[in-house]
This record gives sequence, C-alpha cells and structure tokens, in this order.
Amino acid sequence: MNGSGDGLRSELEQVPFFEEAMLELQSVHKRFGGLHAVNDVSFKVAPGSIKAVIGPNGAGKTTLFNLISGNLPITSGTIYFQGSEIQGKKPHQIAHLGMARTFQNIKLFHGLSALECVMVGRHVQSRAGFFAGMFSLPSTWNEERAIRERSMELLELMQIAEFAEVEATSLAFGQQRAVEMARALAAEPRLLLLDEPAAGLNIYETAEVARLICRIRDMGITVLLVEHDMSLVMDISDEIVVLSFGQKLAEDIPFNIQKNAEVIKIYLGEDDAITA
Repeated sequence: MNGSGDGLRSELEQVPFFEEAMLELQSVHKRFGGLHAVNDVSFKVAPGSIKAVIGPNGAGKTTLFNLISGNLPITSGTIYFQGSEIQGKKPHQIAHLGMARTFQNIKLFHGLSALECVMVGRHVQSRAGFFAGMFSLPSTWNEERAIRERSMELLELMQIAEFAEVEATSLAFGQQRAVEMARALAAEPRLLLLDEPAAGLNIYETAEVARLICRIRDMGITVLLVEHDMSLVMDISDEIVVLSFGQKLAEDIPFNIQKNAEVIKIYLGEDDAITA
C-alpha cells in the first residue's frame, strides 16, 4: 500500500482543517433486503480536497457513490451537498446543483466522436429552451458554439484534443477514460466523483490519471474517488476513508492509513506494519 508515484503528495503533509464541508454524510444506511450494504457511514469532504474511499471488494464503495449521486435511494441518514440536503433528489437534480461523476464501467455513446461525447455533458448546463432549439434562434447557435469551444478546451486539458473527431468508443482504454472525465467536467461541477478512474489502465496511464486528478483539484474542483490502485490513492489523496463490509473502518491522512493495523489486516490478512 506504499505510494510510489511522482511525489504528488508528501506522505507527511498534514491536511488543513476546513470548517465547512463540500459534502457531508451523516449516519447513512443502505439495505437491500437482509443485506446491510452501507452501515452507519459518516464523513466530510473538505472543499478543494481530494478524498479517497477504499476497501476490499464488496465493501460498499460503489453503492456509497450511487447513494451520493442519487442513483440509489438511501434507507436512512442524511447527505448534505454544499450545506443542503440532497437525499431523495434525482441524479439530474443533483447534477444541476454542481455534482458530476464517472462510472466504474466506461459509459460512452456509440457513434459519437470524443468531442460530441464531451458536448453531451456540457448540455446539462444549457440555457436554450425547446422552442429556441426548434426554431434555431441565434441564441441557440451562440450557445452551441460556446459548448463546442469549452468541450475542446476540456479535451486539451485531458491531452486528447487530437482525437476530438474520432469515435469515442474506438479510442484506447486510457483515452476513453480521459473522454469520460472531460465529459464530467463539462457540466462545470464543484464536486467530481470518480469511480475507479485507473481501472484497466497500465502504469503509465495510471500516472497520467493521477496528474489529471491533481490538475482538476487545482482548478478548484473537489474530488471524491473510489480506487483500488493504492499507489495512486496514497500519492494524491488528502484524506482516505476505509470501508469494510459497509462500515467505516478508518478515516485519516494517507501516512496514518498506511500504518493502521486494522486496515493492513483487511488488505493483507496479517498484522505486520507496512513500511512507508
């Protein structure tokens, strides 16, 4: 579990205290019949930070993301986003409030270019109404041009602008991940949820994803990610939440998580300390 990346985050660096949370979960539960998938989970995500959620397979990580983004209803508890309760809201309503997410399995549209896929994400913030679009009013043309320009800027940020006109689903796996991240950013979120952004990537693509996530954070966007690649997590995270069987096992800075005996045990099945 020892991070070994580009030194993006010093393991001894302390995270500054933020009084207000971008996201806060209070005693969140999710049951599927007799299965308690998320059991009394509480934590906060500080504005402008990168927070990771880790844990073994079946720990409840993706279920937690689905609760936060509105893809699943919670059984009980409270979720605050920018100080307002969001449990019970639909995913599109939460997206309009300033939250975007990617998925564990890449979800791109067949037949659309990389640029068009990103533009779809931008249309979430579109102001043009039905009649303006139907009659092709000048305001619609201007907005469409602005959406295209901003989408190209995001492809440049992801360093894949050269593939703008290429069908997105024909790109290499790492490039598809970059398109998906650009599409999420196109909605201009204040909080970005990344569900296993390094899944299926090689070591070089993973290092690039780490740099991109830090660049996104530096743009002022708060990041909450689920990830299995411990090198990536330890290198870029300000704080880490560890889940086990749906419960929060630990929450701390990366350096302390690496030394936590309970965390080591669920990953390695032993009590030996992990050397930093």
